[in-house]
Amino acid sequence: MDVKRDANQEETLVSALERNGTRAFQPTADAQSRAEGQKNFGALITRTGTSALISSLNALIKPGCVPDWLRIHLIDILTLLPQRPDGVRATLEFVFSVHPSSTVKISEAATPQKQGANITMEALKMASTLLSVPPASVKPEAWFPGIAPQLLALLDGKDGPDLAKVAAYVIGFGVLGRKQFGAPGTPGWRAFAEPMLAAINPSLSSSGSLAEPLVFSAGPDEVVDLRKRTILVSADALHVSLKRLSSLLNSHPNPGLTKRLLGSLLMPLWALSSWPCPTAHVKERYCQPAQDLVEIYLKIAGSADKFMGIIHNLIFSGFKGATEPRWSYEQIGESGLQVRRLHGGESTAPTPLDLEVIDSKTTAYIELLKRTASDIDLSTLFLKLFENSLGSKENPNVIQVTADNDDGDPISQLIQARILQAMMEQVPDKLISNSKQLLELVRKVLGEFGTESANDDAVPVALSLLNLVITVPSFQRKDIPEKTLASIEDSLSRISLAREPETSQTAHNLSQLLKYRDELEDPTERPTAPTDQQVEDKKTYNLALSYITQADSPPPVRSEGLNLLGTLIKSNSAIVDIPATLVLLSSVLSDDDEYISLRVIKVFVQLSERHPRSTIREVLDQYVDASERQNTDTRLRFGEALLQLMQRLGETFAGDIATSVGEALLALAGRRAHRPKTEERQARAGQAAARKKRAKEKLAANPRAPLSIDDEDDDADMDLEDQTPEERTRNALLARIVSGWESKRGSEDMRIRASALSLFASSLETNIRAFTPSLIDAALALSLDVLILEADILEGGILRRAAVTVVLRFVYALGEARERGSHLSFGSGPGGDRSRAGPGFGARFTTKEEDVVRVLGYVEQKDEDGLVCQHARDALESLENLRLVQLVPRQRDQDATPSVVKVAGLDMSRPSLPVLDADGERRAKPRIEEI
Repeated sequence: MDVKRDANQEETLVSALERNGTRAFQPTADAQSRAEGQKNFGALITRTGTSALISSLNALIKPGCVPDWLRIHLIDILTLLPQRPDGVRATLEFVFSVHPSSTVKISEAATPQKQGANITMEALKMASTLLSVPPASVKPEAWFPGIAPQLLALLDGKDGPDLAKVAAYVIGFGVLGRKQFGAPGTPGWRAFAEPMLAAINPSLSSSGSLAEPLVFSAGPDEVVDLRKRTILVSADALHVSLKRLSSLLNSHPNPGLTKRLLGSLLMPLWALSSWPCPTAHVKERYCQPAQDLVEIYLKIAGSADKFMGIIHNLIFSGFKGATEPRWSYEQIGESGLQVRRLHGGESTAPTPLDLEVIDSKTTAYIELLKRTASDIDLSTLFLKLFENSLGSKENPNVIQVTADNDDGDPISQLIQARILQAMMEQVPDKLISNSKQLLELVRKVLGEFGTESANDDAVPVALSLLNLVITVPSFQRKDIPEKTLASIEDSLSRISLAREPETSQTAHNLSQLLKYRDELEDPTERPTAPTDQQVEDKKTYNLALSYITQADSPPPVRSEGLNLLGTLIKSNSAIVDIPATLVLLSSVLSDDDEYISLRVIKVFVQLSERHPRSTIREVLDQYVDASERQNTDTRLRFGEALLQLMQRLGETFAGDIATSVGEALLALAGRRAHRPKTEERQARAGQAAARKKRAKEKLAANPRAPLSIDDEDDDADMDLEDQTPEERTRNALLARIVSGWESKRGSEDMRIRASALSLFASSLETNIRAFTPSLIDAALALSLDVLILEADILEGGILRRAAVTVVLRFVYALGEARERGSHLSFGSGPGGDRSRAGPGFGARFTTKEEDVVRVLGYVEQKDEDGLVCQHARDALESLENLRLVQLVPRQRDQDATPSVVKVAGLDMSRPSLPVLDADGERRAKPRIEEI
């Protein structure tokens, strides 16, 4: 464990590294001195903690700190530190603590190791790149095995959910998301994916076929069986792999990665999820995680063929093929499941018929269908099962030499019959989604009536299915192909004349209903039959909504639902209900999942391309939050969405939309915003805190009472005891800053005010002409007021940064507008001449240029925030440059061809054309000769 060092100790470590490194790698030193120095330097590196090394080496490798010949060796050492047992976590914590986008929270200031660093997406991407891309000096085959155990251990979640999500991002995006590292068979795949997959399905192991246990004779009468390798995967290893796989896919909602990882695990996961009669412990550790993974995969990549494959292997419990390893799941006592090797005749023994197991598996399968299968998949699967149940009797005189194993397997036939019956009983309303295929199958069954190949048991079922199709409100005769319709009517006539007690009357009734079906309803009241594309869009839309809105949908499934919704929006499908979709996206964006939020923002951007006004209004309303329902983090996410919408619209961000956005942002950024509901909550929270404080003081005054009533306070006190005075001062300052951001007495949160000003600055950069001069003038006045009135507020640093950014972006916009040829004057023109003001700007400004210069000059000299001072300095420099540029007349204000540059016989505005005389006649160019 790294020992805490104060500033002097750290400086000593940096000096020691530099001194020993110089002795170890000095080019002018003799070999013996370098060898001794390298020995001492290696010992120093070995006994120093990883976190201290990372911090000190990063300080040394800055350009100019050490000679280049030493800097190269220090960089090599630094890049190899993640290979240490604690190197990955130390690297992550260092990146998160020094990255500019990171801001420290109160809870993280005192206990970063316990609570986790403050993690931003920018810092996460940088950390992922550092860990997932091997250094040039290390081969991927050696790099990934060193960091894989550490990342997989973080994926277990024992070090906190934040680090588990970080590990999932590094593994999913950084390693498995790169083709050169994450494709099957590559070093990254073997180090990260294969250990998890092979523990669930040992057939996926690339370590080679495992040999059978050795059996040899130890003597004439004794045979010893060494079964040391009988257990392929222990119960604990199987549980850990399921847990890690779930954590990876739920923390990293990537449908493509989900398909790649779970595609080869469908049957093993099905076997675990449907384990017959599991105990509570087994169900919690194995069945439920496997069931969640199966549902995720089938919702994302499900099809009728995959559901049919599960039916063919419904009682699957392991691999019993011809190749090694042959294995099977088995339960050990009541505590767990393990993977056991099959020996000798075990793999070839016939599967015993266990009706209880078949019933249990069938019930689990039907429930799986209800939760994961779409209507079209259910209909297609039902048709396949129904067709298989009919058998093949068309040519009884032909002898079949080969046959499908499933058709000849009585267990498989029994399973299919039970599932077919269960589907007709439990999901009958979803079996006719594919009406065309269903009618074709009905035609085939009814057409065989009365022949040698007829199946008498199938005719009643076919008549029931035909009744379901005909009685649908949108059914019309013209939707059925003429050939199919004629065949069905002919078959119904034959069945009705056969005088069969169970089918003839039903066939007659259906024949009459089919004949007069179109006349039963008024054509004007009959719903219009949708097109095939509309039907598909509606199914996709309903499927997307079910994936997004289901409370138990895991992140990969919700991400897939958003992908489906985005596809419909991009295709401009009429099935998308815009108001309902906006409300749905707003509710999803309120969730805390970072990856889902980013995906929702992308869908918002796609929707704005078709409906910009409605989209921006919805996002703006949620960001302003007049009803005070959202927390600060949620409102900041809507602010990010608003930023991307404005940037996407670009020049089209103008008119009423831009005006409403600008006014709302300035209203939020001002000091007059009041939130009464928030004030009431703060008052109640303050009263509760006061009561708690009085109770604690009362208990502390009583010597017999316990010393503390709050475990969190105890933890905080213990942490304070372990801190140095410098750390206590720093943490107290950070706590004061962060607490100052929060709303007080109903005022607006400081972070929201800073966000609103930053958004307005970005909108100026996107399209400055979107706002009226009065609105921009109000923004400048507000920014100057913030810089003046809130200069002494310690926690107002983020607000002053945003305010000076508004001024800086405005000045940049003026310069860019002048470069493009659209002159936008600010304040007064050169020499005090307001007549040179550009169209719509200048004359209506009340903020003077000299006021801006004066305030920025004061801020540059007096503000305690370095970033604010830098922005103020940049703005002053830009204003000075703009003033100098304004002194030079624009080209269109000058004569097109000044007399000093005229050449006889040439038109300088069009030098490639000859000059014309006054009468329009062409005159020859003068000939220029060299003298």
